[in-house]
This record gives sequence, C-alpha cells and structure tokens, in this order.
Amino acid sequence: MSIYLDNAATTQLDSNVLDAMLPYMKDHFGNPSSIHSLGRKTRSAIERARKKIANILNCSTAEIFFTSGGTESNNCVLINAVQTLGVNKIITSKIEHHCILHTIEHLAEQYDLTVEYVNIDNDGNIDFEHLSSLCKNAKFKTIVSLMAANNEIGNLLDMDAVSEICNNNSCYFHSDTVQTIGHYNIDLQKTKIHSIVGSAHKFHGPKGVGFMYINNDISFKPLLYGGGQERNMRAGTENLYGIVGLASAIEIAYQNLESDKQYISHLKQYFAQAILNSFPLVKINGNKNENSLYTVLNLNFSAYPKSALLLLNLDVAGICASGGSACSSGADAGSHVLKAIDENNDKGNSIRFSFSKFNTQSELDFVVEKLKELMLSKEAVV
Repeated sequence: MSIYLDNAATTQLDSNVLDAMLPYMKDHFGNPSSIHSLGRKTRSAIERARKKIANILNCSTAEIFFTSGGTESNNCVLINAVQTLGVNKIITSKIEHHCILHTIEHLAEQYDLTVEYVNIDNDGNIDFEHLSSLCKNAKFKTIVSLMAANNEIGNLLDMDAVSEICNNNSCYFHSDTVQTIGHYNIDLQKTKIHSIVGSAHKFHGPKGVGFMYINNDISFKPLLYGGGQERNMRAGTENLYGIVGLASAIEIAYQNLESDKQYISHLKQYFAQAILNSFPLVKINGNKNENSLYTVLNLNFSAYPKSALLLLNLDVAGICASGGSACSSGADAGSHVLKAIDENNDKGNSIRFSFSKFNTQSELDFVVEKLKELMLSKEAVV
C-alpha cells in the first residue's frame, strides 16, 4: 500500500491530461517551426495552449512564454531585472524557494546590487510596514520578489497589498506563484504585477514544462539564444506535448477549482484535527487559519521522543511525505524556511503533508494510525 501526501513537491498526472498529450506524442509530431502541414498543426496547438492560459489569468497571449518550469522562469525574471531593466536593489525574504534565493546570491556576486530581506514574524508572515519602508524612493531600480504561497509552510501572501506598495513606490513586483497557479484565481488585470511563473506538475500536469507571465510594460532579453522560438525569448524546439499537457491541466484545474478546493480543504482540516487529537503536543508550522494553502500542512513533532526518524519510518510504511522542499531533500542543511522563522525549529522533526484531489479520508485515517504506532507504542522504532 502506498499513500502519497507530497503533492507540494509534485502531483499525479491527471489521466485526462495524458489523453490530451498522447496524440502529440505519437501522431502530431511535426516541428512547430516547420511550415508544412504537420508543423502548422503543432504550432496551432501551442498557440491554443497559450490562449487558454492567458484567458484564465486575464492577460494577453503576448505576455505568456513557455519554459521548462518554475526554476527557469524565476531565473529568467531575476536575471533580466538586473541585466535588462537596470535594477540595482532586490527585496525578498529569507523563506523564498532556493531558485529565488540562490539566483539572487549569484547576481549579488556578479553585480553591484543591494539585497534586502523583509522582516517576517514567527509564523512566517511578511511585515508590510517594513516592506513599505524598504521600497521607498525605488524609481524603478528595485524589484520585489515574494512568493505567493510558501511551498514548505503554506503561508499565503496578500498579493494585492504587495502590489499596492510596489505601485506606490515605483518598484517592479515579481512573484513565484508555482504553488498557487491551478489552485487559486488570479486576475492580472486587477492585481498589478510585472511577472509571475507557473509549473504544470504542481497541478496534475507533466513535469518539465511551465510558463512565465511578463507584463507588456517591460521588455526582457532571452535567457537562451539560438532560435526564434517563443517570440525570440527562448531558443529551442518547444516541448510540444508538455505544453499541450500544461494547457489541459490548467484548464481542468480551473474548471473544477471550487469543488476541488472544498474537498481538499476538508481533507486538510480533518487530518489536522485527527493529528492534534492524537498528538496534543504537535505544533503547526506557519499560519493556522485560512491564510494558508489548503493543500499544505506542516507539523512539528519535536515534543515526542521518537520523532527523529519519523519521516524515514513513514516511508518504510509506504507513506510519502516530506521534510521540506523537494528541491533541497538531498541536502543536510535542513529547512531554511523553518530556521528563518525559528532557529530552534530546524531539527528534522517537522513533516510537510500535502494533499490533492486524489487523496481520500481513509488514507488519512491510515496515516494517523500508523503515526500512533510509530510514535506512541512502547516498542522502539527501528
């Protein structure tokens, strides 16, 4: 028996998405840059995909560029901010994804940049007064990069509040929206933002494909050179069936957004209550209210003596969860997010459970019982 509760890392491919992709893996294989009929057919599929995404986000098709995913997209935005827009100051937080933090560190080594980190509280929430003070007198030489939702603890960012601060101070605003695209509505005509990113595998699409939205008010240079694909923004033959899968996945996600949200929210609430009933000393990392991803629950088991090997023992029992970001799982440094909000909360005793529409309440019951067996039994845990 295998129970998958690591959906913040990646999600199961929806069978309907696979069905949409298969014709472009077998029959419609023409190069989209070719002028013959097979090329024109695949080019048309890519542009239909672009239009679907633009319609969902309420933006222009000319503002959507396909990439390999969130990491490439975030890199492209930050590098262009410095090299093309002339940004000399970056404002971010210490709980961003490493593809943001490491890119900023690299840029700071190469250019004369000021990097400032906005204060966060003990739950991981942004201090908006501090952000406002950091943004003063920016004059379009500053970019604010803050994620829409934290991938480890689930905290949601008030995008409208950040947008207002940036707009009032002439800052560029970029947001890593990888965890919220496909799960929350975003209207890019209402929320003034210069760039966001998405990755298909976070909402039941294929891995290795994503997109970035770049507002028409700004102009970027290519991150990859060599061809005219993506309107000269990203050279290389397009990931055709990946793009088709991305468009299918995002369309399904938004067609069923409210019903899926209600269902998954119930699972999260049910699981949290069951855990707290069984383990009253467990602490929830991050926000404990509705200002949190309905897909993510990060729990600190450090009050229990058998918590050190808990993640490993869950894996042995066939339960897939995470200690933090999947992109950092091979490192021994621990969670930089948990360390940033509490230096004593980085001992490997916290587990992130993340849910999807494919999970069931009976699975969660099994996990709770297995946790009781591992944590509360008198026998030693191996």
